[in-house]
Amino acid sequence: MTRGRLAVLVAAALLVVTAGIALRGNASVSGRPVAVSAPLTTTTTAPPPTSEPPVTSSSPATSSAQPAPVAAAADAPLASKIKPGVAHSGPATFYASDGGGACSYDPGPDPLTVAMNWSDYEDSAACGAYILVTANGKSITVRVTNLCPAPCRVGQLDLSREAFARLANPQTGEIPVTWTLVSPPLEKKISVRYKTGSSRYWCGIQAIDHRNPLARLEVQVGGQWKELPRKEYNYFQSENGAGCGGTMALTDIYGERLVVNPLPVKPDVTQPTNVQFAAR
Repeated sequence: MTRGRLAVLVAAALLVVTAGIALRGNASVSGRPVAVSAPLTTTTTAPPPTSEPPVTSSSPATSSAQPAPVAAAADAPLASKIKPGVAHSGPATFYASDGGGACSYDPGPDPLTVAMNWSDYEDSAACGAYILVTANGKSITVRVTNLCPAPCRVGQLDLSREAFARLANPQTGEIPVTWTLVSPPLEKKISVRYKTGSSRYWCGIQAIDHRNPLARLEVQVGGQWKELPRKEYNYFQSENGAGCGGTMALTDIYGERLVVNPLPVKPDVTQPTNVQFAAR
């Protein structure tokens, strides 16, 4: 066989093989050709959609958290006359307040304070409470620091001038308001102060900057807890010195109890703690 005839036979064989491959690559499905460039073995099926769309950063589901429930009177078993969830109404006046007063607090930088009427003051039980006052479609939060004595009417508030001015023109003199107890956000912790003249034989103890009204102060004596009586000037008093300078416990109107480690008896010195009542 000549070299030329051999080349012709090889070329013919290659042509037959190529034609067979092409015929297999163009096999049909339901009579229609399937492209070789998209073989069935590489096709994936998308998972079925879920019943709920996925939550993304822009989904309303991320911003639909419900606000914390407002505490009701039943949630504060130790509350006195001023109870959470109970609205009060009455007149509001104003006076020149420095932040101090019958509650024995030092004048502070916060000008939004109020003197409580003699009935709701309740022998200093209202001292340190925060209330939300509303009038003329405006609202402010003020802290009780003083007593508005008779002829202050039941339900009346005597606001600081700055607080009154946020609700109405001071020239008005008196406006009708509604007010409720609140538990505001606070960054500060509770502080404790011993009264002038305190010693290990007699002491008066005051809690300052508590978020919620204070219902009880106890001192530890001989491994037992002893509740101290509260005076109208907002100090809890130990007549015989029991517990002075020792561990104490503070309880708010909601029943939350905070234990404070022993603090030295330093009269008229405000001493910080690391505790604060929870927001309600």
